[in-house]
Amino acid sequence: MKTRHVYATTDLAGARAAVHAATARAGIDRNDVSLIAKGEVEMEQIPDGLKEAQTDFKPAALRGALGGGAAGLVAGIVGVAVPPLGLTLAGAGALALAGAAVGTWSAALVGSSVPDTVRRTFEEEIQAGRVLVVVDAEEQSLRRADAAVQATGARLLPYEQPSALT
Repeated sequence: MKTRHVYATTDLAGARAAVHAATARAGIDRNDVSLIAKGEVEMEQIPDGLKEAQTDFKPAALRGALGGGAAGLVAGIVGVAVPPLGLTLAGAGALALAGAAVGTWSAALVGSSVPDTVRRTFEEEIQAGRVLVVVDAEEQSLRRADAAVQATGARLLPYEQPSALT
């Protein structure tokens, strides 16, 4: 499973050096590296392929699908257990699917208005003008990336999360 590490650089040149170190020297796939910066820097100077998602949309949608599906399944099982409702096992499955759909939709709407976790965690770093380099990789690759990226002067920030929900 991939894990996410975040590094702070003082400027965009330092961030580019860190990206190069992660991809060329540590062998991290370019799709697993992204940058986060202040709005104007991110909009004007960071290529689209290196931009990190600005909202919590995808993780929220996944959490909503799981929660809504579970709630729908419980409602379906209760419906099957109460004979006067006349719900079949197929009906319980349909309720689980409907719950997952509604959960995904509602959680994604909420998640689209919430900044992603890296932005929330390191808001002060971003506002201070630093550019964050985000690397998602397997443990062995991440150890190589840590050494290579920090050799460029980037500072490893206290953030280590599984990348499954990002």
